[in-house]
Amino acid sequence: MRVTKRRAETKARLLDAAFRVFAAKGFGQTRIDDVCAAAGYTRGAFYSNFASLDELFFALYDERATIIAGQVADALAAPPLDSSVRPVIERTAATLLLDRDWLLVKTDFLLHAARNPALATRLAGHRDELRSAIQDRLDAVRGQLALPDSIVDVPSAARAVIAAYDGVTVQLLVDGDESAARTWLTQLLTTLLTR
Repeated sequence: MRVTKRRAETKARLLDAAFRVFAAKGFGQTRIDDVCAAAGYTRGAFYSNFASLDELFFALYDERATIIAGQVADALAAPPLDSSVRPVIERTAATLLLDRDWLLVKTDFLLHAARNPALATRLAGHRDELRSAIQDRLDAVRGQLALPDSIVDVPSAARAVIAAYDGVTVQLLVDGDESAARTWLTQLLTTLLTR
């Protein structure tokens, strides 16, 4: 049990260090030794937890996707007293992860994956899991909220929600204005889910 706990701590420290190094240097400029130095571990500790920097990124991605899916689930779990979808949209936009460092890391990796078909396929699979989690939440509350008749295809609505989030995060990378990003996200989701 101690070994398992120690291994979990090592993995968590490597993930935390990788996040900081990726955000500071960029995914493409980061080497395994950079992550090891930032975490205070050897390459052996790295390789006992991850096969490559790509594997480490996917572990980071899974953490963030779980956070985002949880935030959407929480926002949708407590529908308003009436059937209006607007308070749910506002709650979702107010709580969704909009971390500029994570967006830098994710964007760097997206460009890396776009040049590597195997990674692109794997990343698409991870994004499908996130879309599926959002779709499940939309399906679960569909009868409780007054979604517009135009949303008969919940999978497409889930894709639109992710596209809106992606678009807003790109703007956030450019201007760094998180408050404006949340406002735009609210406006986009309101347009998508109420008309």
